[in-house]
Amino acid sequence: MRTLAVQLTQQGQIQMIDHKVMDELASKIAGLVPPGVKGIQEDIEKSIQGALQSAFTRMELVTREEFDVQSEVLSRTRSKLELLEKQVAALEEALIKP
Repeated sequence: MRTLAVQLTQQGQIQMIDHKVMDELASKIAGLVPPGVKGIQEDIEKSIQGALQSAFTRMELVTREEFDVQSEVLSRTRSKLELLEKQVAALEEALIKP
């Protein structure tokens, strides 16, 4: 399952961070470990992944699934709002006409 993390910037723009990118970044950092400590490279990689995940959690990121659910809720809400606006306009027009 591929997930993305999502964050709103201060300008209201959406940033998404692919967890695969996080894993690749952790692997690359762990790959920089000197040859003498390659035996603990997997432990280092897991620690880096944990640190990255913790940092992203503090940034209040959400998963792609959560983002999709909220997008659908927003879409349905917009549709209902448009319908209600049309109904209010029709009622106002009916009140204006004698």
